[in-house]
Formats: sequence, C-alpha cells, structure tokens
Amino acid sequence: MQGILYEEPSAWLFLLVTVVLGGWTAWMTGRALAVTWRSLGQVVLWSVPLAAAVRFIHYALFQGTLVSLRYYLIDLAVVAVIALASFRFHHVRLMTRQYRWMIERTGPFSWREKQQA
Repeated sequence: MQGILYEEPSAWLFLLVTVVLGGWTAWMTGRALAVTWRSLGQVVLWSVPLAAAVRFIHYALFQGTLVSLRYYLIDLAVVAVIALASFRFHHVRLMTRQYRWMIERTGPFSWREKQQA
C-alpha cells in the first residue's frame, strides 16, 4: 500500500497524521458546522483547506511532498468522509433533541417520524 495511499515509509505515520490528527479535526469541524445549523455543502467546502493542512503536516514533519495531487485527494477523501459522518451524527442528535415530540432516533445517523397511537 506504500506508494498508493501514503508516501511515508510506515503506514503508522499515515494513520497518525491523516486518520488520527486530520480525522479528529474533521470530526470537530463537522460538529461545529452541525451545531451552528450550516449546510452539508459547507462541510465539503471546509474539508478542502483542512486536507491542505494535513498535507502540510506530512511535508513539514515527515518530509512528504507538499504539492502532490494524488496524496492530497487521498487526504481530502479521508477528511471529508469523517467530517460528513460527524456532521450527520451531530445533526441527527440536534434534531432528535429539539423535535423530540415529532421525531425519534433510529440509529446514529438517522431518525424517523414518531408513529401516532
């Protein structure tokens, strides 16, 4: 997988920087956008500079290439998926808390209308 998904000599560096550090910031970005009732498109929009920051950390700390479209798109995909999952998770949480009389939570990412008796 080295050379395809990541350029570092170890997969642990990719997991640490992209998945853990970038994933945590993506999770918090998705949460912040959901809590402020932003749109789903803004999650993708804010993932773009976040992936650039992850790419810079690879470059600054581990001598990765700064301008690499392949690795940037991989970082963007990981960050965007985590941010979208966080957005949906927190959006469902907000909706089911605010409109508990009308909807109920059916899972971490979904809700449904309550059935009238």
